[in-house]
Amino acid sequence: MKYAFTKMQGCGNDYVYIDAREYQIEDPSALAVRVSDRHFGIGSDGLILVAPSEVADARMIMFNLDGSESEMCGNGIRCVGKFVYDKWCVRKDVITIETKCGIKKLKMQVGPDGLASGACVDMGRAILSPELIPVDLPGDRIVDREVEVDGQEYHITCVSMGNPHAVLFVKDVEKMDLASLGPKFENHPMFPARVNTEFVEILEPGLLRMRVWERGTGETWACGTGTCATVVAACLNGYAKKGEDVRVILNGGELVINYTDERVLMTGPAVVSFEGEIEV
Repeated sequence: MKYAFTKMQGCGNDYVYIDAREYQIEDPSALAVRVSDRHFGIGSDGLILVAPSEVADARMIMFNLDGSESEMCGNGIRCVGKFVYDKWCVRKDVITIETKCGIKKLKMQVGPDGLASGACVDMGRAILSPELIPVDLPGDRIVDREVEVDGQEYHITCVSMGNPHAVLFVKDVEKMDLASLGPKFENHPMFPARVNTEFVEILEPGLLRMRVWERGTGETWACGTGTCATVVAACLNGYAKKGEDVRVILNGGELVINYTDERVLMTGPAVVSFEGEIEV
């Protein structure tokens, strides 16, 4: 079977996008593993299917590179918006995308060529209740909570943006050994659905540096939901202010996040890397 695909990235967080209107994919989990392989496949952080929706302009179905399905991807949804705007010719100022954690609204940014260049995404409210994140710790919120992981003490703040995140504020993020530490957080029993883990350094007020270990994928160059969770955590810990734009520097670029009690706005690019056809 041959599949036409579009490879897109947002701040280096790259996925393979396939138009689910054209193909009936029986085993998208296996296909995600195949296309994500950077030696024998296309190479990506996962697979995203762009499908029709009865309640929005399109539906995003997302799989990590290990084949596990995920609820949401902030960088991915901006690229879905670009896919729908450019390829499906849904030329709206605001495009709606159905996800496993609800319908998201994207205010599209359009370049001089008439094609979408990025979007400001209303990611909805941040979820702070431990049972909804989920994280198996007592209390109404997990903010600057001391926990033990692999015999070491860490302070974590837990947030869900439709998927679970644990945020750690550190002194020198570049020295963190994510390949060793990331899996220990991801698979810790306190996180029944596993967890994405953000390691964050405060550079100055309103400017953060973040690295991320994504569940089912490993360290990636960016994570949109993780960046949102990081800014929420920064506000809860007094490192940033609600209602103000916060710049977050990632391995692959920069996102701007604005957090209030009512919603989290994420602004960033969506870029086509290349298009092609793969035979599976």
